[in-house]
Amino acid sequence: MPALAACGFASGSSVGSGEAAAASSGGGPAASTGGGPAVSAEGPAGSVPRRSLDGKVIVIDPGHNGGNAAHASEVNRLVNVITERKACDTTGTETRSGYAEHAFTWDVSNRTAKILKSQGAKVVLTRGNDTGVGPCVTERAAIGNKNKADAALSVHADGAPKGDRGFHIIEPGLVKGHNDKIISDSRKLGLALRDAYHTGTGMPFSNYRGTKALDVRDDLGGLNLSTRPKVFIECGNMQDPGDAAKLSDPEFRQKIAEALADGLTDYLT
Repeated sequence: MPALAACGFASGSSVGSGEAAAASSGGGPAASTGGGPAVSAEGPAGSVPRRSLDGKVIVIDPGHNGGNAAHASEVNRLVNVITERKACDTTGTETRSGYAEHAFTWDVSNRTAKILKSQGAKVVLTRGNDTGVGPCVTERAAIGNKNKADAALSVHADGAPKGDRGFHIIEPGLVKGHNDKIISDSRKLGLALRDAYHTGTGMPFSNYRGTKALDVRDDLGGLNLSTRPKVFIECGNMQDPGDAAKLSDPEFRQKIAEALADGLTDYLT
């Protein structure tokens, strides 16, 4: 497996030191190195009746990007996330068989967006393909703010040691004078997503991070800089064989998308 940039706390979280990553290209048209414009997701989601999300705006942030690994100087550029200065972006994790986190987040985010759009929501993705670079964590937050998102979700998978397994939600920690107004609503969003994800996928709560799959952090620019309710989800640990097998399965990724859509709908309705 090629060397990947460390991007977390000691256990290897995929978002800790920059929140975006890549290892191998996932296809699609080339994006600008500045991250490119946000794009609306398209396509129906299937025939399952779902609650209306007419008038709601949802921003989905597929963590990482397929071109990051080849642009080290750009993604390593430091940006201000209020509590510290961190890399604009990072290279992330992958399974031991080489399935990259950036490809996983891109696939899951698009599947989720299709479901939400079929319910009437306006869905915006923070990147337009899986071959570009970035955008920086500051830009990812700004896209949600600019679009006045009713809810924003950053999709990730972890790179913790083997034996660490399960999923967890990362909620914003209070950074006074910056994200004060979103703390309560982000907590509600996190709870809705946790419950829906656990029910819809059967994935266990993380055995290594957070309490009952809820973790609070103030070192992530995507949360510190958000003015809209926002959380991250680590959908599982790509370094654990059991979790990796599930995350690599397209049918299971569809379950993930349906669960995330359910959680967002529960919060918004």
